[in-house]
Amino acid sequence: MKVVVSFDSFKGSLTASRACRIAADALRKEWPGCRVVTVPMADGGEGTAEALLSSGLGVWRPRRVMGPLPDMEVDAGTAWFPAERSALVEMASASGITHLRADQLNPMATTTYGTGQLIRAVLDDKPGVIRLAVGGSATTDGGVGAAMALGWRFLDAGGRDVGLGGAALERIAEILPPFRGWSLPPVEVLCDVDNPLCGPDGAAAVYGPQKGATPEMVVRLDQGLARLAERVKQRFGTDMAGIRGAGAAGGLAGGAVAFLGASLVPGIRTILCSSGLEREIKDADWVITGEGSFDSQSFRGKVVSGVLEAALHTGAKVAVLAGRITVPEERWRQAGVSAALALAVPGMPTEEAMGRAEELLRERVRELAARIRKA
Repeated sequence: MKVVVSFDSFKGSLTASRACRIAADALRKEWPGCRVVTVPMADGGEGTAEALLSSGLGVWRPRRVMGPLPDMEVDAGTAWFPAERSALVEMASASGITHLRADQLNPMATTTYGTGQLIRAVLDDKPGVIRLAVGGSATTDGGVGAAMALGWRFLDAGGRDVGLGGAALERIAEILPPFRGWSLPPVEVLCDVDNPLCGPDGAAAVYGPQKGATPEMVVRLDQGLARLAERVKQRFGTDMAGIRGAGAAGGLAGGAVAFLGASLVPGIRTILCSSGLEREIKDADWVITGEGSFDSQSFRGKVVSGVLEAALHTGAKVAVLAGRITVPEERWRQAGVSAALALAVPGMPTEEAMGRAEELLRERVRELAARIRKA
């Protein structure tokens, strides 16, 4: 029996690598004759660098850059894959929400400038492709900060630089490309959402509140993103507002298209190909995957959906272990999931479940192993 363990991170509790190790150890202890392989996963957001580096084919290059707030510096970095000559920039390492305390959340002030510094840094290696993982952001600046770090200028009606942060968007009157543009290779934005830049399903309305935006801020940020899109279309002809997925990471995805010539690609597909998961699944009997919440979004470009797609071609059965499960059993069975177990027992507060994530994951793995052996 071969079992592949391939978890996404359990946000706020376990990294993908840690979850995989815990599950694999529990499986080996419960089932000594079982062959267990771990392949940590991500969907193109936070944790993508860790998942891809677990293949052993790349190196992490630390770098200190501007954090989500202009007066912050953070220890970030990029992943370099020499055989492929590709670079991965995970925006969360520089501009992610995990760098901020609850009282610091303010998308009117936060910026992607540090992400732009990371992009600039990887150019020294002359990569054949730059991949930009955009999940987990603290920002709603349309990628303007990142563009500034690469030499773009955004001016107000008086010809002054508008400054950093989401609040600056509403002041943009003119956009000037770099005096000497960087020689950029193809840039791929790894997306796990399809939200537009503006409107009721846009970056500000959907994700602004979780980044600290009040209702009034959401309105201003949405108007600012619309203004940015209008200026970009007038100046360069790129329709940011019409790009599906442009709202990812507070509009950084759309900004990458406009200012870096990037293309938006499904993050999970890229990671499946690069992580070795498809290879390991070929002769596997079971694949165990999961994340913090197994919900309707899990079937839309998330890790569970990618694992299911890969497993369907091999005949491997799929089990999902998640912090909480809100998908009805009929739905997940129709999707091809053979077993689904929630870490939290009914009535358990979320805080308690997150605090006991390691213990609960071990318990559910043992329970799953017992079920499989009896089948």
